[in-house]
Amino acid sequence: MDFELRHLRSLLAVVDAGSFTDAGIELGISQAAVSRNVAALERALDVRLLHRTTRSVEPTAAGERTIRRARRILAAVGELEREATAEAETFRIGYAWSALGRHTPELQLQWASAFPRSELRLVRSNTPTAGLAEGACDLAILRRVPDSSALELVLIGHEKRYCALGAGDALARRRTVTLAQVADAPVAMDPKTGSTTPELWPADLRPRRTIATDDTEDWMTLIATGRARGVTAESTAYQHRRPGLVYRLVRDAPPVPVYAAWSTADPPRERRNVVDLLASLYA
Repeated sequence: MDFELRHLRSLLAVVDAGSFTDAGIELGISQAAVSRNVAALERALDVRLLHRTTRSVEPTAAGERTIRRARRILAAVGELEREATAEAETFRIGYAWSALGRHTPELQLQWASAFPRSELRLVRSNTPTAGLAEGACDLAILRRVPDSSALELVLIGHEKRYCALGAGDALARRRTVTLAQVADAPVAMDPKTGSTTPELWPADLRPRRTIATDDTEDWMTLIATGRARGVTAESTAYQHRRPGLVYRLVRDAPPVPVYAAWSTADPPRERRNVVDLLASLYA
C-alpha cells in the first residue's frame, strides 16, 4: 500500500469540512490537489472511501473504518512530532528484573540535578536486552550479557548474590548459605533474563533439578510456595519482596556484574554522562 500522510490528511479534511473545496482551503492547497490525494488513497487501498455527489460527500462503510484509523495514525504522528521537538527530553532506562536495587531511589534523586532538561523513566521489559532490541528504552541495565553484537556494554558495578527461599525452608533459619546447600533442592531459573545459570555451580555440585520460569513474578511465586529455591542479584532482594519469601546471602558465590548497555546503531546522546552517574552509585 503506497500512500502518504498527506493522503490521510486530505481524506479527513474533506469529511470534516464537508467538501473538497473547503478541504483545500483548510489545508492551504487546491481543490484539485485534495481530489488527487483522496483518489490516490483509494487506489492504494483498492476501495471506495467516499460517495460523491454534486451536493455532498459522504464516507462509505470502508471510508468510515479508514477515517477512524486515519485519525489514530495522525494523532500518533502528532505525538511523535511533539516528543521529538520537545524542549524536555525523556530518557528511558530499561531493566528486566530490577533497576538498580537499593541505588534506584538515589538515581532518581540525582537525575534531576544531573540532567535538568531530561525526564527519567524506568521501563521494565522482560527480554534479554531489557527492551533495547524492542525500542522500549534508550539504555538498559543488564546482569546477563545477551548474545548480540549490536550492543555496547560498560561495566558499572557488582552486586552480591542472594538465595531466595520460602519462609518455611530449613535454610531460612540461617544468616548465610552456600551454593552446595542451595543445590540440595530444585532451583528456579529464568533462562531468558535471569542472572543465574547451572554454570554458577561447580560441575560436580550443580542442582539435581532446575525449574524454568518465565519472569520475576513466576519465579517468586514458585519459591514462596516452597517448591524451589532461587539465586539472584542483590537488587532483586531489595526490590522484590513478598510474604512467605526470604533472602539469604550466598557467601561463596561470585558477585553479579552489572552493565549499562545501548544499541551501537542508535547510541543515546548522554550515554557517557549517564554511565558516570550509574557507576558512581555503585562506587
